[in-house]
Amino acid sequence: MTSRRYFLKSASALAVGFAGLRAFAARVDQGAARASDGFGPLNPDPKKIIDLPRGFSASVISKAGEKMADGLRVPAMCDGMAAFAGPRGATVLVRNHEINPAVAAPAGAFGPENRLLTDEIRKKMYDPGGRLNVGLRVPCLGGTTTIVYDTKQRKTVREFLSLAGTLRNCAGGPTPWNSWITCEETIDRAGKAAAKDHGYNFEVPATDQPRLAEPVPLKAMGRFRHEAVAVDPKTGIVYQTEDTEDGLIYRFIPKAPGQLARGGRLQALMVRDSFSADTRNWKEQFFKPGVKLATQWVDLDEVESPKNDLRLRGHRKGAARFARGEGMWFGGGAIWFVCTSGGRTMHGQVWKLTPANGELELFAEPNNPALVDRADNLTVAPWGDLILCEDGPGEQFLVGVTPAGGFYKLARNPVGTSEFAGATFSPDGSTLFVNLQNRGLTLAITGPWRQ
Repeated sequence: MTSRRYFLKSASALAVGFAGLRAFAARVDQGAARASDGFGPLNPDPKKIIDLPRGFSASVISKAGEKMADGLRVPAMCDGMAAFAGPRGATVLVRNHEINPAVAAPAGAFGPENRLLTDEIRKKMYDPGGRLNVGLRVPCLGGTTTIVYDTKQRKTVREFLSLAGTLRNCAGGPTPWNSWITCEETIDRAGKAAAKDHGYNFEVPATDQPRLAEPVPLKAMGRFRHEAVAVDPKTGIVYQTEDTEDGLIYRFIPKAPGQLARGGRLQALMVRDSFSADTRNWKEQFFKPGVKLATQWVDLDEVESPKNDLRLRGHRKGAARFARGEGMWFGGGAIWFVCTSGGRTMHGQVWKLTPANGELELFAEPNNPALVDRADNLTVAPWGDLILCEDGPGEQFLVGVTPAGGFYKLARNPVGTSEFAGATFSPDGSTLFVNLQNRGLTLAITGPWRQ
């Protein structure tokens, strides 16, 4: 059982590591989004992997299709990810794969025609799949893989499949008790393509030993198009985003902190004195950057939502609307999250929610794709900046946001328009890991980070 002392200890450690975030509250002009020099201009990479500032370097530590330690193949469509401290100084990365039933079998872990899928693995899958054609049973190919990485030697030790049989695992979030919550961004029901309902969260232990996690759907956390989660280490409450144009921000209050499978209560965020507030700012900028908003939470029922109407029932109770809530991360006592299509020009918003006092703040809404274009995943850097992963229609960048509200380009994908995903720092702060989703690459970036 996870104790309150453990949560308080975790909270203290995070408070020290993310102390720089306190400066966010001290911006002089809260509404001004501007360019910042950051780490300097990006230099073209002759290998065409990733463009970085001077003094930085990157290496490919995993590639879709490669053989893993368990004999399976690295799945495609790598997405959300988090880093954990492993034994003997190693870093354990748990990584999502956003694969849906329409994706061809070679994109999954079991190779062409799923020849590597055994009966033993089928028994450990959440959903072995429905029948798409007569006599053909296609398994659900989403899930997670785990990378054990030697940060000092800068090499991959091993990789293995760590959750199987789920669908479209998009993002998620780390927990203070050393696990990864992976989120299904789908509302597929049992039927032709699937044998079970989907749209749930699953918990994957951060272990360096090859094994498949027990696929327990965390149904009390709600069934909807999940995107990401963040855990408040002081309370064990889990906050969640929903990737729809009229989504909610949820929080899950577990019966026992650290034991999510035991159930709990699901609520939706409401802006106090603004019933069913529309935070998207599409028609008019009702919500201004830097303004502190009081909030409250409304209880939700029938959270498995067979009609996919959980957010609609939340609206009727007064919960606020958000424009495609995606990346979410805890840092410096706050829950940071992005809304990919929020803002007047629909190029995205960055929000800050402070659990201790219930204040909600629109931290940034640049309305300028030159600064940031439709941020998706995000993380908090050890020195206090936010690191955003772009998922727009053109060039794709990693974008930093300083405590003063300045935006800068940290990295560029020099090939195609593959989105960045899963940005996360190693526990020692030396390495930034990130995925290039469509290219099937996981990278380790090192350089002169700020202290």
